[in-house]
Amino acid sequence: MDLPAPPSAARCGIPAPGRTTLLTGVPQAASATARPACFPQPPSAASTAPRPLPGLTRFNAASPAAAEAALLSCCGSRSWARRIATHRPYPDLESLLAAGDEASYDLTATDLAEALAGESAGRSPLTWVRRHPPSGARSRLAAHTALTAAHAEYQRRFGHVFLIYLDEVGPDEVLDAVLVGIRTRLGHEKETESAVAADELRRIARGRLARLATSPSRQPEITQFHLA
Repeated sequence: MDLPAPPSAARCGIPAPGRTTLLTGVPQAASATARPACFPQPPSAASTAPRPLPGLTRFNAASPAAAEAALLSCCGSRSWARRIATHRPYPDLESLLAAGDEASYDLTATDLAEALAGESAGRSPLTWVRRHPPSGARSRLAAHTALTAAHAEYQRRFGHVFLIYLDEVGPDEVLDAVLVGIRTRLGHEKETESAVAADELRRIARGRLARLATSPSRQPEITQFHLA
């Protein structure tokens, strides 16, 4: 005599041990691997796919001219911007950032000079410190005096504004990081400083690209992202 299935198994459609199920009138052995309907189903690929980034979606769909204009706000080299725009669409942020790094590494001396010239004095560390002065009149005056003198000497020596990546530096540490960085790099030979500035430019452009791709607005404020 067959034993009745336990209530929980019966609710899930699991046959009792030793029983068979009928399908179109043909006895079928109960499958040990069948997944009852009441068991949770694995999530579908669509439900686990990452949500598209609003800025990256707009960038991929933009016209070539609009895409290059957005990229030029990240790095002033036209060949850099053209190269990245040409290889659209980018499936995710990582692929866009990788393309930006590759294009930065491949900048020629002429491309680098163009990009450095595109970094306006309005984005310089001196401008940032003036807008975010330390507390205390003496501290403010001393910081402005030291940074003004160091930046003027840097531009005289190397012919372009001082670039430094500061996305990972806290607001209270910015002034010290800029002063230490500019004083250290004033001791570089031109060839050494050119390589350092190129890598700082790459890191700055990478941060700008990330904000361009993730920004919910159409025109993110590039100048607010870092010191450059």
